[in-house]
Amino acid sequence: MRMKPKAEARAIRHGFPWVYADELVTDRRTQALDPGTLAVLEDGERRPLGLVTVNVNSRIIARVLDRDPLAELDAAWFEARLGRALAHRARLYPQPFYRLIHAEADGLPGVVIDRFGDLAVVQPNAAWAEAALEVLVAALVRVTGVATVIKNGSGRARSLEGLAEEMGVVHGSAPTGPVRVPMNGATYMADLLGGQKTGLFFDQRENHAFAARLANGARVLDVFAHVGGFALAALASGAVDALAVDASAPALALAEQGARASGVADRFATRQGDAFEVLEALGAEGARFDLMICDPPAFAPAKPALAAGLRAYERIARLAAPLVAPGGYLVLCSCSHAADLQAFRNASARGIGRGGRRAQIIHTGFAGPDHPVLPQLAESSYLKALAFRLDG
Repeated sequence: MRMKPKAEARAIRHGFPWVYADELVTDRRTQALDPGTLAVLEDGERRPLGLVTVNVNSRIIARVLDRDPLAELDAAWFEARLGRALAHRARLYPQPFYRLIHAEADGLPGVVIDRFGDLAVVQPNAAWAEAALEVLVAALVRVTGVATVIKNGSGRARSLEGLAEEMGVVHGSAPTGPVRVPMNGATYMADLLGGQKTGLFFDQRENHAFAARLANGARVLDVFAHVGGFALAALASGAVDALAVDASAPALALAEQGARASGVADRFATRQGDAFEVLEALGAEGARFDLMICDPPAFAPAKPALAAGLRAYERIARLAAPLVAPGGYLVLCSCSHAADLQAFRNASARGIGRGGRRAQIIHTGFAGPDHPVLPQLAESSYLKALAFRLDG
């Protein structure tokens, strides 16, 4: 496959992993290629740039797999990538609970693998990974020794690749129930077969830990709590009590199980409902909290949704600010690719101001080190967490 003469091949040479459809010379033969086909990418002068995977159904028509155009995607190739990723995580975490593969940043474009002890959940979100799943899973088992591998074939990324939704066990036996995950002094319950994403959000681990430092002796409100990420960490660090709010009853049930497993059930409560409506109701009730966290889903998953997404982040901040006690803390999070840090910070600050409060930023957080960022790919840095201290 050849890039157009005026296309920016230098970016590929310097590590950018994607080729867009308007950068390639295409013909009928190209259009006929099956999604996930491997090809050698050349610049406009036919000099090889590397081995790529092709999907003509995607705006990202090619993804760089290897800078060596002669590379073979055999068992040894997968084991080398997985082994490099494992060495990094093993240095970071004493227990095997982490994101093992973070897509392009770990050299496996479109592939996410989260590890839960002797279980792993694989998300093959690109056509080439779907085609190579059997080899990938076999290499994963050999490198890590996991007993069970679950395929989670759901989500927006797969639909953009033209892939069907699928969920199931591809190696070993299915877990008989939620899996216990120790993290930040708490125990979380992850539903690997029926939960959101891979069952737990490892990316917030460092932000959970920072918020927990503010929690001793505090009343805590965790909004969009999922399985209790911030709330349980706060209780493990000495919070007086914590209220978890989420629209999902199954997620809150898992949070309650986690509270019992963590020995903090007597200080933990849940409230099911739409977050915006619950925030308005808590405001009407005159509720106040010393530490409040809002960790919503991606309001701006792509650029067309950016304006609406920023308005939603501003509204969350506006509703949340009056609920924070004088001198208390408000942590606001965004996992939207399209909303960069400055835009998210500005929307949050506007919302706090509209909520009648003044604030100072005391901390800016990102995804943990098991979610590495590819410097050339801004999209690999998506998570932002802003901690504000509100006026007295």
